[in-house]
Amino acid sequence: MKAWKYDEYGGVDVLKLSTDVPVPSINDDQVLVKVVAAALNPIDFKRRLGFLKATDSPFPIIPGHDVAGIVVKVGSKVKCLKEGDEVYGDIAEKAAEKPIQFGTLAEYVAAEEKLLALKPKNLDFVQAAGLPLAIATAYEGLERAGFSEGKSILVLNGAGGVGSFVIQLAKHVFAASKIAATSSTGKLELLKSLGADVAIDYTKENFEDQPDKYDVVYDCVGQPEKAVKAVKDTGIAVSITGPIPPPGFFFIVTSTGSTLSKLNPYLESGKVKVLVDPKGPYSFDKVNEAFTYLETHRATGKIVIYPIP
Repeated sequence: MKAWKYDEYGGVDVLKLSTDVPVPSINDDQVLVKVVAAALNPIDFKRRLGFLKATDSPFPIIPGHDVAGIVVKVGSKVKCLKEGDEVYGDIAEKAAEKPIQFGTLAEYVAAEEKLLALKPKNLDFVQAAGLPLAIATAYEGLERAGFSEGKSILVLNGAGGVGSFVIQLAKHVFAASKIAATSSTGKLELLKSLGADVAIDYTKENFEDQPDKYDVVYDCVGQPEKAVKAVKDTGIAVSITGPIPPPGFFFIVTSTGSTLSKLNPYLESGKVKVLVDPKGPYSFDKVNEAFTYLETHRATGKIVIYPIP
């Protein structure tokens, strides 16, 4: 099968498109998925740069966590999924602790049944591929922060993959009383369309210097020292990019299909929408260009690869 892989750590140039990669075999609790679309996440390039060296799998590595595709084979202990099911998910349960050697930037991928969910009926494969890691991260961070009805939240980088879901989940699932978010000038209207009550232009004002403080500050961009300054005395800050001072915590998502299934009704009702970056989707032979764009940190929503041969 065709797959993108790398045999050493480094920049985008270590990624090579290979045409003779064996189709993965599956374990009893896994299914084989024909990949229709895949999405990129920051952890994909950080891993390629060697940030996960201490826990990483052997080379060669096929990158990619997010998948949307069709089940073509099921293991003997698979309980619910069957051949022909349209599914989506993040194939690495713990992406940093136990990286997966053979990821989703390939024609086929093996995935544990428990990490997949049935694709929302109203979404195409491109939209579904943009969901798993980002929406699961957004949801888990809100849960861990004890976010609940009537609380306020500030989202740093509300136009990004995770941030766009934090805004929408805070509004539609958790019933926030007030949602503020930061972005560059050109994305302020987008923040409001996602559900933000207050859109802050980070190129013109410092959110940490404003009088408003929040029950939760969700840092999706890597400004931990500033994030904690915008927290109420009784509040908490969430970081998904690295360590953060008190009253903050840093976490890496634990992916599971059950989280996606729980959120499917919000997706199928149209309340929560997937933001696919307008530069995409990128075709399979342009994965290196997609990574180059991802690494500018300028994407709006998710960078999706489609179609996969």
